[in-house]
Amino acid sequence: MTTAQRPTAGEPAAPGWARRPANLARAVTAELVQRIVRGDYAPGSALPPEPALCDLFSVSRTVVREAVKVLQEKGLVQIRQGSGTTVLPSTSWNMLDELVLGAVIDEDEALAVLDDLVVTRRLLEADMAHAAARAAGSDAVARMRELVDRMDELVGDPEVYHEHDRAFHDAVMRASGNRIARAVVRSLESQVVNTASYMGRTERALCEASNRGHRAVCERIAAGDAEGAAAAMFAHITDAWLVRRGEQGDPDRLAR
Repeated sequence: MTTAQRPTAGEPAAPGWARRPANLARAVTAELVQRIVRGDYAPGSALPPEPALCDLFSVSRTVVREAVKVLQEKGLVQIRQGSGTTVLPSTSWNMLDELVLGAVIDEDEALAVLDDLVVTRRLLEADMAHAAARAAGSDAVARMRELVDRMDELVGDPEVYHEHDRAFHDAVMRASGNRIARAVVRSLESQVVNTASYMGRTERALCEASNRGHRAVCERIAAGDAEGAAAAMFAHITDAWLVRRGEQGDPDRLAR
């Protein structure tokens, strides 16, 4: 995602591209998403007209029209023939869209959006842990135990540890049989897993604490304890995020 210069004196600034992008429509779309999310174009205001956007980005009308059409598909603007293009409020945005979610996270110093993402993930994964405890076969449980044991050996290597961490959660989700919930969680996490604000602190002691949470989940699933597995997953995801986020934001947002 590119970083645009901030507009001055009420006029939009040219994009801060180091070189002209190969896919102009995609680049213009990304730039406009960022500007809308940042508030350069306020909700209810009109997006600059086509000629102005063409001049701003040094692109053709075809490129601008394609980019604005994509903005409409993402819920950021509404195109009305004869009335121009209106910027929509954040309640209309598609928060599952990669560009939109990424731009919102970039502007979210309070981590409120990531809190909401964790709450959503926690709700879905706790339910899937509940289902996994009722449905997991011996092979699935053996895979979970293998991953937990391996993570005990990897606490000094956070990068590899987190690869196994994601594999453990995916093993639980697979065992649940809920393909829709798994797809939602995987989609959300794939868009934030490499962001510093989501990953937070990763030192050895935190990996050790995290894996104690994994082991508690694994033990409850192995015992066929559905309620216990759900509670263990709920607590693990909550505690791990509170540690990663540190002192930022409002921890009460996660209270349930």
